[in-house]
Amino acid sequence: MMAMPLDELRDLLARHARPDLGSPIDDIRIFRADRPNPPTPTTYGKVLALVAQGTKRFALNDQLYEYRAGQYVIASVDLPVTAYFARASPEEPALGFGLTLRPALVAEVLLQADPAELPEASPGTPPGLAVSTAPAELIDAVVRLLRLLDQPRDIPMIAPLIKREIIWRLLTGEQSSMLRQFGLPDSSLSHIARAVQWIRDNYAQSFRVEQVAQRAGMSISAFHRNFQVVTSMSPIQYQKQIRLQHARLLLAANPGDIAGISRRVGYDSPAQFSREYRRLFGGPPRQDAARFTAPARTEQDRARTREH
Repeated sequence: MMAMPLDELRDLLARHARPDLGSPIDDIRIFRADRPNPPTPTTYGKVLALVAQGTKRFALNDQLYEYRAGQYVIASVDLPVTAYFARASPEEPALGFGLTLRPALVAEVLLQADPAELPEASPGTPPGLAVSTAPAELIDAVVRLLRLLDQPRDIPMIAPLIKREIIWRLLTGEQSSMLRQFGLPDSSLSHIARAVQWIRDNYAQSFRVEQVAQRAGMSISAFHRNFQVVTSMSPIQYQKQIRLQHARLLLAANPGDIAGISRRVGYDSPAQFSREYRRLFGGPPRQDAARFTAPARTEQDRARTREH
C-alpha cells in the first residue's frame, strides 16, 4: 500500500527539485542527486529528512547510519556528520524531502494534544539523531504538502495545517520521545541543544566543560553523560569538528592562508590543525584547498581520459 504514495512522492520531488534545494513552501527543501557523491562532512540539524528514492549513508563520530526509500531521519540538534548518496543515477536519481523542525511548532502541537494519545515516553535523554521507517500516514501528509507546489495559491492557508499534521505523525511514531523532548524547553535534550548552539556560536573560543555545563543548567557529570548520548561525542570533540568544518569553508574562499585560517578557527598550532584536518577530510589543508580552485573538468575531458 505504500508503493503508490511513494510513486507520487518521487514524481513531485523530481518535478520540483531546484539547484538551491529550496521551495516556495517555508522550511521545505527538496533534494536530488543524479550520481553517488563522495563522503562529505556536513551538518544535520533540526530536520526531518525523508528519502523517496535512492540510499543515503552517513557517519556520526563512529556510528554508521543508512536510510533508503520510505525511511526518514530526524536530527534534533546540529550534528557534524559525513554523508553521501550511495545509490543514484540520472535514470534513477536519489530524491528526498526535508522539513526544518521548529521547537515552537512542536510545543504548540504538544499543548493541544491529549497526552493519553501519545506513546509512553522513554526514560532518559534520547539521542539527537535517529532513523525510522515512515508510516503510510506520514508519507501521505508529505505528498499532500508537496501537491501544493502545483497550486501555489493554496500554500499560505493549507501548508501550515499539513506541517502540523506531519509533526503529529512524528509525535505518535517511533521517535515520539525525541520529538517531545525537542519541543519542551526544560527537557534534557533542550538543555544539551542550548549547549550545542553555544559551542557552535563560539567555536573558536577555548572553554572549560564546567562553564558550558553551567550554561546548560546541568551538573558536570549529567552534562557529560547527556552530551555524549545526544551527539555521540564529547563537547571537545564536537567543538573540534565544528572548527574544522568552518576552516574548510574559509579555505574555499582563501586557499592560500592556511596558517591564518587555523588561527581564526581557534588553533594555536598550525601543525596540530593540519593533522586534525587530514584526519577528518582525508588530506592536508593545502591539498584539499587545491580542489576548490581546480577548474571543473568538462565531459570532453573525461571522455579523452577514458579513451587513453
